Amino acid sequence: MLNTEIKDDWEESNSQLWLQNKRSIRDGLVFEFGAKDHERKIDDFTVLGANPLSLISFHNVFMRQCRNAFVHGSYYPALVSACTLGERMLNRLILHLRGYYKSTPEYKKVYRKESFDNWDVAIETLISWSVLLPEAADLFRKLAGVRNQSIHFNPETDNTAKEGALEAIQTLQQIIKKQFSSFGGQPWYISGTKGAMYVAKEHEETPFVKEVVLPNCVLVGSQHRLEHGHSGWVVHDDHPYPEKEITDEEFVALLSR
Repeated sequence: MLNTEIKDDWEESNSQLWLQNKRSIRDGLVFEFGAKDHERKIDDFTVLGANPLSLISFHNVFMRQCRNAFVHGSYYPALVSACTLGERMLNRLILHLRGYYKSTPEYKKVYRKESFDNWDVAIETLISWSVLLPEAADLFRKLAGVRNQSIHFNPETDNTAKEGALEAIQTLQQIIKKQFSSFGGQPWYISGTKGAMYVAKEHEETPFVKEVVLPNCVLVGSQHRLEHGHSGWVVHDDHPYPEKEITDEEFVALLSR
């Protein structure tokens, strides 16, 4: 909303509403981050772009802390935290999923370790297991490059921490959007639904979906209702369904009735 340009040909009422919304957002940012250097803080907040929500709660908590550090002007801490959060994501995936891949050659490289600081090994292992989507894998490689250039001693980092932090955070946000989002074009979601995402039957036993996606889902039928309350979304589903299994396509058709 802060980046939206108010056009001269907009209706006056619409323009005034947008101006009011922008002022409200700016006032909220000043209240949250402090009045000192508030214009720079608002600019830094805006340049980060939208913060995508991840299925995994610790991603959201640490990502918010990382973004806040950047907005406060703590660019090197923001850079380091973005890189370490990326490493934490890779470690969590390896540790949670490796039990499903004991018969693979890659398992021999990772079954004894409790952490992995070699990103190449972690990324290539998750690719070979078909855990990481291709775009997410490329983004992890990009983040690895930022990490190697910035975390290991490099005199240039003294003067490029802000640029490095921005690149790291935006890359990490894209990783969340491509791999861990609850809304998107990921292959494990049923296509053609509106307002909510549903896991496709054929992917329910996929290790990543089984261990990462499904624990953050609710089992529903086609006649469920969603209500938004003070603590978030609440699912209601007391419809008497017949005792039969339906296809994903039949489920989508019933949703639209």
